[in-house]
Amino acid sequence: MSKLVPSDLMSLEEYARERSAFRARVLEHKRARRLAVGPNVTWCFEDRLTMQYQVQEMLRAERIFEPAGIAEELAAYNPLIPDGSNWKVTLLIEFPKPAERARALAQLKGIEDRCWVQVAGEPRVFAIADEDLERENDEKTSAVHFLRFELTPTMVVALRAGAALGAGVDHEHYRHTLDALPAPLRAVLITDLSWRRS
Repeated sequence: MSKLVPSDLMSLEEYARERSAFRARVLEHKRARRLAVGPNVTWCFEDRLTMQYQVQEMLRAERIFEPAGIAEELAAYNPLIPDGSNWKVTLLIEFPKPAERARALAQLKGIEDRCWVQVAGEPRVFAIADEDLERENDEKTSAVHFLRFELTPTMVVALRAGAALGAGVDHEHYRHTLDALPAPLRAVLITDLSWRRS
């Protein structure tokens, strides 16, 4: 999946005109890429379109139109676009009540490292978390993390041949397993993989 370049982006004026329709399209696209892992954790599988939306929204919010500022935003968000052998995921930890959320985030330290995917017949692949910056401190974890699941060529081949794909979280205070992802999501995720035998 290719990275974004400045010519992929709309100008602020064009985005102002197109934002409503573009936003509706992206939100529908994102719905197909979301996975609830238990009642309080959501994974959002990112791709080029979801990151284009994030960049456009940042440029709009910050009124950025200079080339250097645009380059900074692309440098921040391009790493969240899958590279063909992996999935990039925004992990959201969601508790509606502030006091409950504070307790949970203290209990769930390290959860970002205990998220996994598994192609049937292969070992679990645990997430590589927060490669850009640390999102946990001595007291608590963050409600948002960025994950990368790196697959082997064998796993990619097995998925394309029809192997089931499971996912889960294996943390002492939050354990949830999905033996098989929904077929529509699994199909979408396979399109993110572009590994070729060299």
